[in-house]
Amino acid sequence: MQNGLINTGEPRNIMGHIVSGAVASAVVSGTINYKKAKEKKLSSNEAIQDTVKKTAQGAIATGTAIATANHIGQQGGFLKALTALSVGMAGIYAVEVIDDKLNSKYEQLEDSCCDENFLEEGINE
Repeated sequence: MQNGLINTGEPRNIMGHIVSGAVASAVVSGTINYKKAKEKKLSSNEAIQDTVKKTAQGAIATGTAIATANHIGQQGGFLKALTALSVGMAGIYAVEVIDDKLNSKYEQLEDSCCDENFLEEGINE
């Protein structure tokens, strides 16, 4: 083991922790969203979408945390740690932006399909 900024122990397997993070996030968000769907606070589709989003973000966050800790534990790994942290933050932000874009497109489709004028035009034809 190399002497780094902080003794973080032996380097850990990042891919294994990404999978662990995904499973943990799916369990937590899935359970919470199941409860919300059961109480009619969310639709089933919204619960599934939120669970998938949070599972992806949890996987990214866990992989980022392990990679960052591995680099902090290495001599001269501070810049690598900051890079790993930045990449992870960008990944989580990207998932959030993609989710927003998909929701916006879905709402636009919903609005155009359910527009009263659109429905009236179809009836009058």
